[in-house]
Amino acid sequence: MAKGSKRSKGSTRVAPGLFGRNHRPKKLDAFTRKQKEKLLQLRDAMVDSMAGVAQDTLRSRAEGSEASAFGMHQADAGSDAYDRDFALSLLSQEQDALYEIDQALKRIELGTYGVCEMSGKQIPHARLEAIPFARFTVECQSQLEKQSKASRVRQSVTSLFGLTEEEGGEGEGEEEPAPVENKE
Repeated sequence: MAKGSKRSKGSTRVAPGLFGRNHRPKKLDAFTRKQKEKLLQLRDAMVDSMAGVAQDTLRSRAEGSEASAFGMHQADAGSDAYDRDFALSLLSQEQDALYEIDQALKRIELGTYGVCEMSGKQIPHARLEAIPFARFTVECQSQLEKQSKASRVRQSVTSLFGLTEEEGGEGEGEEEPAPVENKE
């Protein structure tokens, strides 16, 4: 910082190119200001949690590699692999939640926070207090979940090993036998 310039501790300064020249921070109503603070705290907690899980996973992987030099039992190796997969799954879910939080913060900046992305209706404050990054009203969210559930319906099994009757199941990699002609 230059010698003569002083900035107060609480002031935030946005780079002019970030939002354009005409961007001025919007005056937020009390509810939105409270929600923004909640989202920022939630994001900080999420980032800390993700860092902890990642650190634990890396530490356990390093310990596991030392143990493998001495011959780790298969069950222990399987257990470690399961724990690692579980930790990575948690990280993935937390990454998704972090994305939703960041999107909610963007909606606050754009002035569209609390408006359903599907219907355009206001999302009730009670829902936003429960889920501060909610993008849809309860009705629209329910409709989306029903559509999602319908698209995830599993196909029934028609044969073993996922082979269709046309593919046959005699042997892997074998060519289909040529049809036998009768010479009668």
